[in-house]
Amino acid sequence: MASAGLLQTSLIWVSYAVAVALVLIVSVITILTWQTPHERSVAVSTVSILTLTALLATVLLLPVDIALVSSTASAHLGAKKDWATPARVEDILLTLKIVYYTLYTLDALLCLIVIPFTYFWYEEYDEVEEEEGTASTAGRLWRAFKYTLGFVFLVVIIFLVGFFVPAAGKDAGKHMDLDYFKRLLAANNGEKALTFGVGLLTTLGTLLYVLYTGSGLALLPVSLIKSAPSISAPQLSATTASALERNRELQRQLEMRNAGRPNGMSQKDRREMDALLREERTLVRRERLAAEARGDGRGKIYRAWTKIQAVFRPLKLLGGIFLLLVSILVWVSMLITGIDKAANSVCKRHCGYILGHINVFQPANWIFVQAARAFPVDYVLMALLVLFLFGSSVTGLTTVGVRFLWVRLFQLKKGRTAPQALLVATVLLALMVLAINYAVAMLVAPQYAIYGTQTFCINTNNNGRGAPDCRDHPDMVRPCSEALREPAARDVCTPTVLSTFLNRVTLQWPVFGAVNFWAQFAFLAVFLVVFVTSLFRAPGFNLSELDEEAEVDEEEGLLASTGRRFGATWGDITGRASRTGPSGAGSGTQRRGEGGYGTGGEGNGNGAGGRT
Repeated sequence: MASAGLLQTSLIWVSYAVAVALVLIVSVITILTWQTPHERSVAVSTVSILTLTALLATVLLLPVDIALVSSTASAHLGAKKDWATPARVEDILLTLKIVYYTLYTLDALLCLIVIPFTYFWYEEYDEVEEEEGTASTAGRLWRAFKYTLGFVFLVVIIFLVGFFVPAAGKDAGKHMDLDYFKRLLAANNGEKALTFGVGLLTTLGTLLYVLYTGSGLALLPVSLIKSAPSISAPQLSATTASALERNRELQRQLEMRNAGRPNGMSQKDRREMDALLREERTLVRRERLAAEARGDGRGKIYRAWTKIQAVFRPLKLLGGIFLLLVSILVWVSMLITGIDKAANSVCKRHCGYILGHINVFQPANWIFVQAARAFPVDYVLMALLVLFLFGSSVTGLTTVGVRFLWVRLFQLKKGRTAPQALLVATVLLALMVLAINYAVAMLVAPQYAIYGTQTFCINTNNNGRGAPDCRDHPDMVRPCSEALREPAARDVCTPTVLSTFLNRVTLQWPVFGAVNFWAQFAFLAVFLVVFVTSLFRAPGFNLSELDEEAEVDEEEGLLASTGRRFGATWGDITGRASRTGPSGAGSGTQRRGEGGYGTGGEGNGNGAGGRT
């Protein structure tokens, strides 16, 4: 039996190692895809890849935590398995603590010391000094370290406060005689310092999580649903070539009309020529975009990949609809848990609204408990859920951008993200990961995230001799929860390491618990506003913003508006233009107010090419 337990726990850790290896590959591809090619830095890329991998490894440790504690007990019998002796369970928890503390410490060091140092190191690069040969690596290192000292000082202050200052909620928790709360209060100074540091960073991350993850949870499914282009690359190429030919013909007519005039073109003709020149630049860029979308000048493998992407576009639509349903499920579950905690918490604000047990049917928690009957379905679902929330954070970050109040500091776009923006975004994602862990464990699936599938037996009809036995009484098996006083529950129920750590934060530092809890309602409100807005607002372009951005930003938007999406997909698969295109696309010169692909990309909404 001991070998069976070792095999099961080993398989869980092996699956986690495989997941981390895949995460490393995804991180490399992601960073290299998003970073600006002509501004790539080895230091920035390396640090960003390492940080993103550490963040995803931290996120994926939660399902491992749940799977390990669940593996120690039999959900059908309500008892510990034969191999799960107290010493063996303690070893499992110790291993989890070491991994958690290592990852949390690594995340904190990367975000508070390594990334700031890398940021200043990159900023201190002087191209002129490099060309002249006067650049000094030692001087550059010293200047970067000098600016990083402020962050080092901040880290030291945080851990000193957590180490020496008495826990704020310790006295408030002394009157709680539940074993669960007693275990939460049993922490040494080192754990208390780490608790304070993670609690502070989690609270900061929750403020970012409200804005970015809340909006991204609504925008990610909608972006997949609306991601197909309204016109295929062959169709765009055909209509653009026709419009460009007509534009240049009109330019020749204007030049011939004004040939020989001593004063040159009239003011009216000059305005018309300027409009045609602006339109020509837009059409040339559009033609180049269509050629890139078709894969012109690329190898056969790349062109085959573009066609495969076109084939799977309908699946993106179905995937977007599915993720939309998942988002609504998560929102409803969080709302139910939030109301339940606010009304029925055993200690309210004094312990961060810890809920003794679920009092209302909670759909997400129920799904995970039912899925646990067929291991490892629940493990896979939990991993996908935390990755979905992480992906929502990335979507929100790319949509909203890095802002200070209403001022946008950095914009994140594929292939054009500056190294500074990449480093700042990585720090923000690290803070949001802490908030995601809190949300999943405390609101999305609270009972499952704390005890997994563990149950205990209440059958005491054996005259008090031996452990309770429910082999013949399955109706006397109860799920584990925090507010249990039965000796059998104390012997069987083992909380996950993450839930214990987070509840220790909220119990010992109630202000963190209160802020994190009530911020979840702000998260739900942000999701609702963005979701309703995205449903009734068709995607469009801000022309003034496009004028301020680089020309390549304008090119990307041409294939991303709504319209005849399935016709465009078929055109990209076959490589031929359809006979009918969107309204006005044939000439590229539609009138003001019309849809489709007119020439309004440069602010010329009238479509100068329509003049004769």
